[in-house]
Amino acid sequence: MLVNQLKAFFAVARLGSITLAAKQLGLSQPTVTTQIRALEEQYGVELFHRGGGRLTPSDAGRRLLPQVDALLQQELDVEFALRNSAELQGGTLRLGATAPYYTLTLVQRFRSRHPRVELSIAAGNSRQMVDALLAYQVDLATSSHREEDPRLHRVELGSDPLVLLLPRGHALARRQAVPLGTLAQETLLVRERGSMTRTLSEQALDAAGVRPRSQMEIASREALREAVVRGLGVSVFAAHETGRHPDLVALPFEQDMPLVREYLYCLQERKAARLIEAMLGCVGEERLNPP
Repeated sequence: MLVNQLKAFFAVARLGSITLAAKQLGLSQPTVTTQIRALEEQYGVELFHRGGGRLTPSDAGRRLLPQVDALLQQELDVEFALRNSAELQGGTLRLGATAPYYTLTLVQRFRSRHPRVELSIAAGNSRQMVDALLAYQVDLATSSHREEDPRLHRVELGSDPLVLLLPRGHALARRQAVPLGTLAQETLLVRERGSMTRTLSEQALDAAGVRPRSQMEIASREALREAVVRGLGVSVFAAHETGRHPDLVALPFEQDMPLVREYLYCLQERKAARLIEAMLGCVGEERLNPP
């Protein structure tokens, strides 16, 4: 009970919000509120100042934070050690993935070698997955961002050029390649800010002095593909992310385009753990070329 209360306290102290803490912990907001109040009432201490819609740790709360951080870290280390103690004849490994393509190829290799290890895959954008890795919520994470954080161990999974995704009935679909300048006459469908594909495509357009006729932001790759199918516009994708759809065509650009690189990360301190080391060994020297 005390550990759960401390987890609620720590999450709210870090995020400043009951709502965000509940979402991160997978609990309801009333449950988080009850745990914090129970902790304060049991020990007769005020852990937060409440006001302006935000919870701010009190002096007592701030003094408690590093001790709770160390305690929860110990719990995570014990849990991780237990999950990775089975000599690859069992255990579980948690992956965080920004896109399924390289990840599923990696998982396929791992499963063929270690079929008794349970795998789970969480999805999110690059920033979310790296944050989840640093918070010990996943054991490995893929990301298209090149992180220089010394806490992280990085290997490159592969790289792909940017291509144009458009409906099969589009006038450009019959070409072998398209000039970047044609996007000046198109509605460009883009991912949310923070997407590496969006960042690189915007850099290429700026360098070429090309401004799309209009632009629409759509949060997921799946929704982007469906929007292209429905003729709402065209979109720039990494080549391996276009998928296969009878109503879509992916064409290279005539100009040299930036490469979208995909990396696999784990924590430096855990790269020698059995299951993580086994997953890293599935990358090897050859590229993970998705079908």
